[in-house]
Formats: sequence, C-alpha cells, structure tokens
Amino acid sequence: MREGEEMPVICPVTDLKTRLSEITRVVHETDEPVFLTNKGYGDMVVMSMNNWEEMNFENEIYQKLIEAQAEAQSNPMRLSHDEVFKPLRQKIKNYIKTAEND
Repeated sequence: MREGEEMPVICPVTDLKTRLSEITRVVHETDEPVFLTNKGYGDMVVMSMNNWEEMNFENEIYQKLIEAQAEAQSNPMRLSHDEVFKPLRQKIKNYIKTAEND
C-alpha cells in the first residue's frame, strides 16, 4: 500500500442487512468501494453510481485505445500532423467564408 492511501473497507455481506446506511455513507463520503466477503472470501463490491459510471467510462476509453493500437499495427500508413490538419483547416476556412456570405 502506498503512502497516503487508506486501507480498503472490507466487511461481511451480512452487514448489508444490519449496517446498510453506514455502508452507503462510507461509499459516498470516501468515493471508494466497500468490499463484501462471504465466509471469508471476496464476494461483492458496493460502490456509488458516480464511481461506477466513471470506471465504465475509463474502461471504454481503454478499450478504444486497444482498438486504435491494433488498427495502427495492422495499417502501415502514417500521416503527419500537417497531412491531417491542413485539409481540415481549409474546410473550416471555406465553411466560415460561406457562412459569412450567406
């Protein structure tokens, strides 16, 4: 465990019945998950919806990076910064010019 990190909150799954409000409070106040055990083994994780959505968003980005890396490895074509952005800048200039004339 790194310096400054808190120990994870671990409790038996039976605490959901007796300490649900406390578990809910801990999850929201610390923005960290609570790990639940069953017969001494990891069983479930309780986390805030915000934390879950953030984790899913990060996983989506990670998956997209993996896909992009695979695409880059399978495609030998490489473009420079100017080859990508020069045509885009020209399109934007043309769009602005057209919009100004309307």
